[in-house]
Amino acid sequence: MNTKLDKIQEWLGKDAGYLMDHKSQTFDKNLLHAPSPDFVDKEFVHSNRNSQFLRNMATLFNTGRLGGTGYLSILPIDQGIEHSAGSAFAPNPIYFDPENIIKLALEAECNAVATTIGSFGILSRKYAHKIPFIVKLNHNELLSYPNKHNQIMFGSVDDAWNLGAIAVGATIYFGSEESNRQIIEVSEAFERAHELGMVTILWCYVRNNGFQKDGVNYETAADLTGQANHLGVTIQADIIKQKLPTNNGGFTRIGFGKSHPEMYNKLSSDHPIDLCRYQVANCYMGRIGLINSGGESQGEGDLEEAVKTAVINKRAGGMGLIMGRKAFQRPMEEGVQLLNHIQDVYLNPEIDLA
Repeated sequence: MNTKLDKIQEWLGKDAGYLMDHKSQTFDKNLLHAPSPDFVDKEFVHSNRNSQFLRNMATLFNTGRLGGTGYLSILPIDQGIEHSAGSAFAPNPIYFDPENIIKLALEAECNAVATTIGSFGILSRKYAHKIPFIVKLNHNELLSYPNKHNQIMFGSVDDAWNLGAIAVGATIYFGSEESNRQIIEVSEAFERAHELGMVTILWCYVRNNGFQKDGVNYETAADLTGQANHLGVTIQADIIKQKLPTNNGGFTRIGFGKSHPEMYNKLSSDHPIDLCRYQVANCYMGRIGLINSGGESQGEGDLEEAVKTAVINKRAGGMGLIMGRKAFQRPMEEGVQLLNHIQDVYLNPEIDLA
């Protein structure tokens, strides 16, 4: 048995058998467009994306430790705006300096680094040729009181292109009062990005205070996040970023929208791999890659939780992880090790589709 697999199973702990031995009975794995070394050729050569896009997408897939595998390991750090710089960087103040954000991604051999347009702008000539840049275009500024689920543009696609980025990212809070405007703004931005040959990544989040019932938060339900994914690929996002599903039945429990019984008793189950596979299926059966979020840092136990998320994503048919706080809210050397351990999940051929 592979030594690295032994270690991965050790980190999975009591969940090792539950996650590693699971055989999905929902969507047949043969129906999925799974990540592969030739993913760009298989899924995008016949699309409406242009030659500049194909070059940039290939650059993204061929960079770092996961280069050439079809999987992605992306470092995102935009919490200085989303969560306040103090709350995000107090555990490790070196990240007030955006150069350390880029250095962490380089040291960990990530496929790319995603952060704010200002962070890249101040350092673009030093690093744009060393690691792919993903400019996060919009943010929830969170200085308005009371806070609201609102994403506003902080920069333009053309500015991102001029500073050397190969991709842009944006967030839509599906279900929020501002979602219609966000959908229009991001759709227009992604259209411009594709004209310039840039890759588009959508942070596909569900936000509404009404999506809670009997103390359960359904903003991360498989059915709601799956539909958010389907809306995201409809506006031609090339990669979907989504939170790992934690439950299901949001449509039925909250009592809105449209659903079908087979969404729950045939196309999914209560197993986390099946819940995640439902998200993948809503990304055109994997033609558009699903990367799951690493979530917030809890300190002790972060590595085990991150490895568990990676195993679920990979075995469900996902394309990788976008891991931020668990990596940067600790000493850089430890952050590099954590990211490398996650990458080992995707590099291990014994961890396959369920």
